[in-house]
Amino acid sequence: MAIQDLFGQPLKAVNVGLESFAESLRAQGVNVVHVDWRPPLEGYVPLTHTADGIDIDAANAEAVARIRSGRPLLVGMGIARDVIPGLGERMILHAGPPISWERMCGPQRGAVMGAAVYEGWASSYEEAAAMAAAGEFAFAPCHHFHAVGPMAGIVSPSMPVFIVQNETFGNLAYSTQNEGLGRVLRYGAYGDDVLARLKWMETTLYPALKAVLKATGPIDLRSLLAQALHMGDEGHNRNRAGTSLFIRQIAPALIETATKKVAVEVLKFIDSNDHFFLNLSMAAMKAMLEPAEGIAGSTIVTTMARNGTEFGIRVAGLPGEWFTAPAPIVQGLWLPGFSEKDANPDIGDSAITETGGVGGFAMAAAPAIVRFVGGTSALALQVTQEMYQITAGEHEFFTVPALNFRGTPLGIDVRKVMATGILPFINTGIAHKEPGVGMVGAGLVRAPRQCFEAAFKRISK
Repeated sequence: MAIQDLFGQPLKAVNVGLESFAESLRAQGVNVVHVDWRPPLEGYVPLTHTADGIDIDAANAEAVARIRSGRPLLVGMGIARDVIPGLGERMILHAGPPISWERMCGPQRGAVMGAAVYEGWASSYEEAAAMAAAGEFAFAPCHHFHAVGPMAGIVSPSMPVFIVQNETFGNLAYSTQNEGLGRVLRYGAYGDDVLARLKWMETTLYPALKAVLKATGPIDLRSLLAQALHMGDEGHNRNRAGTSLFIRQIAPALIETATKKVAVEVLKFIDSNDHFFLNLSMAAMKAMLEPAEGIAGSTIVTTMARNGTEFGIRVAGLPGEWFTAPAPIVQGLWLPGFSEKDANPDIGDSAITETGGVGGFAMAAAPAIVRFVGGTSALALQVTQEMYQITAGEHEFFTVPALNFRGTPLGIDVRKVMATGILPFINTGIAHKEPGVGMVGAGLVRAPRQCFEAAFKRISK
């Protein structure tokens, strides 16, 4: 072929790495094939066995099998001090890895202050802050007590909690009731309106739901979440279907067990809060993931959690150890009057949903989620497909209609994150960086690579 013939042919480009380069070429009419490739994270070397000779693939297969086979049931409710083992009288549980008052971010401090006044430990928010600074409260991660909490994640002794049991393994998980969006305690807001809602939830909502669960018996959360995924939810920031299914489940018993006034109040409250099912989804994921903890040699992530200062992960084969990095800033959509300058770094235990294979990992099932967190419907599909590259298996019960009912990606493998350079994808709410304000938006974020590098280094020893 003459050189004139060679250069006279139409150009066909192959783009490797950043997709923005491919998009630029397409905009110029160039036929381009994009290859999604990232270099391995720093420190990666192929790893098949631990230093003790344990087969990591076999350990991970066992971890995934345990998670996949879990069946979380909502079995009851109780007051935190009465049902969460080891919860002390002046102990406050929080989201994310361990942290002291001195290092807490604004929204977590605001939620602690609100909880202290709610409990009657302090008569004002200023007094509550002074008591916290003086060490009068004990702080511990929700995850250390088989619990999970969205955003600030505060659980104090008088708060009602859901009790979720993994029927397959018998373990229990706990979460509070969801307050709704806006100026709420979990986003760091406090004030008369916030406390009035919490007291109503303690004195009206909780007794009503407790009576309902006594009448209905256990509610199968795995089944509800599986149905919700087929109705446009992803189990983290879109819970409209899950909340609606929950209402259908409890409504007949609520009408039979509560006065008309209480039944109307409860149904109106849950109906007005599309996120009510979130706390149940989180507790379900926590209950499903915990049986994988302690499997020697497993590199499957069992916890991703953020306290607004640090992002932390825990790994099945290294129970009790946290691997942390600074919490990233979320790229989001903002409520009127707010912008990125108002945002606190990523916060909350709600990434337990992604850890368990839903949430951001199931965005392909919920394209409408992008109206709340940003991005495009194409991105929702792309993200789920990308997460298969860093997971060790797929769910059996949680499936995605748009992917021909393929199971959602399950079991984040630290080794695969290191090898591909692909970081777990999370969709989340955004809190104001100052205490007392509340929610300012919602958005998208990746887990920080340093957590996985540190975990992989520890695994490789």
